[in-house]
Amino acid sequence: MTHRPRSRRTRRTLLALAATVTLALGALLAGGASSPSRAATSQPCDIYATDGTPCVAAHSTTRALFAAYDGPLYKVTRASGGTSTNVYPLTAGGYANSATQDSFCAQTYCTITEIYDQSGHGNNLTDAPAGGAAGGPDILANAAAAPVEAGGHKVYGVYISPGMGYRDDSTSGIATGNASEGEYAVVDGTHSDNGCCFDYGNAETNNDDDGAGAMEAIYFGTENAWGYGSGSGPWIMADMENGLFSGSGAGYNAGDPTTDYRFTTAMIEGGANQWAILGGNAASGSLSTDYSGVRPSGYNPMKKQGAIILGIGGDNSDSSAGTFYEGVMTSGYPTAAAEAAVQANIVSAGYASYPLPGSPFTAGTEVSLQATPPCCTGDYLTGNSSGDDVGIASVTASSSSTLKADATWIVEPGLANSSCVSFKTANGSGDYIRHYDYELYLEPNDGTNQFALDATFCPRAGNSGSDYSFMSDNYSAQYIRHYDYVGYIASDGGSNSWDAASLWDEDTTWLPVSAWS
Repeated sequence: MTHRPRSRRTRRTLLALAATVTLALGALLAGGASSPSRAATSQPCDIYATDGTPCVAAHSTTRALFAAYDGPLYKVTRASGGTSTNVYPLTAGGYANSATQDSFCAQTYCTITEIYDQSGHGNNLTDAPAGGAAGGPDILANAAAAPVEAGGHKVYGVYISPGMGYRDDSTSGIATGNASEGEYAVVDGTHSDNGCCFDYGNAETNNDDDGAGAMEAIYFGTENAWGYGSGSGPWIMADMENGLFSGSGAGYNAGDPTTDYRFTTAMIEGGANQWAILGGNAASGSLSTDYSGVRPSGYNPMKKQGAIILGIGGDNSDSSAGTFYEGVMTSGYPTAAAEAAVQANIVSAGYASYPLPGSPFTAGTEVSLQATPPCCTGDYLTGNSSGDDVGIASVTASSSSTLKADATWIVEPGLANSSCVSFKTANGSGDYIRHYDYELYLEPNDGTNQFALDATFCPRAGNSGSDYSFMSDNYSAQYIRHYDYVGYIASDGGSNSWDAASLWDEDTTWLPVSAWS
């Protein structure tokens, strides 16, 4: 975690069966979809193979991208103990068996340590090393941070917070130089920021900025220093190094719209002095072509190097945020028919938000949060109306109205992520819980992006196996924890005293109860 200087007073210390592919492509173009309870008859990479533009990289933590693929999708490693296991699809061509992860990672959290390439080229994504813009290795994503549904199955995406990233610098089959390629990614259109750079695609093999045209990757976010489109973003753009491009020219291009579907399909195609941006709703409908035309000045011919990145820029710029569900890279420039069929297949996958069972965290409600370890079931997460600290304190029916208000929280949509929540105190101050140097405080919203990030928490299934835990939106391996009666965001077994593995799962689990005030 980056420690930011404070201006306020000091705080307390591979391939599918060829005979079925052509038929499946025709069915998808007609709007057909396979049943989620059976293995797929055709998946995105089968469609591209039929198109003559085969996948040379295929990554997903949610499903198989070839109808015949039954190998591992991704690897998870426990924070407690450091052991690992692979997550496979339920059936060949099917959805991820998330029960494997849930069981293996119980009473702690896991990180995603490897995302396997389903194409047979061995282009697996692992921890990104240091680069010209940032040291490394990067932080790995919390495997439980992005639960969603696909085809009615609970699955997990890759939730990238600043400092996280994945890479493969030694690849096989990826386009280099001016060779043509296609790329798509399914991302969370509500989880983005203006950091550089939430990318998926082709990048430098030396982790440095090697100049214009050295990379060609999908960018998704609200960064507007180099290029941007209409509205306030986020935008799908192409990161071609030394610039994010929303059209043929640098800067503003009106044809590239704000695209913020909960599940967003983002595509970049690139050939000899020709490239395109396509986008759409990954849960319904067709694609739109937001740009198709010549390369920007200075980007023809391209000088692509063929590494693969996820969540970072080509030089390991790692200050971005976003969520990735699936993506591929092809050899050759896909046809419009193939891209339309792939979009239809993505829609048929049935991406939907995962409803946290029994969640009481509805905007506008008031709630109190009870500690769950046996020592502390009479204690509640409590602010301090006479100060700004947050911790746990005993609250009973005979407690003062002031204390009861201090132990009551108004649920609001997350200031930085509407899929999460922010907690405003009910004690009349209007302050929010935010973390600063790991500790929790009550502070007024100063309107900055940093405050919004620090004051946003994502309800998740309780780390102890019941109730709820609250993941920090911008440091997703950290959860709200009480330690020695003080509130922190804490990882399981980290370097700080409040990261102690002992009782971590219990101390980060909270029982929502009727508001005290």
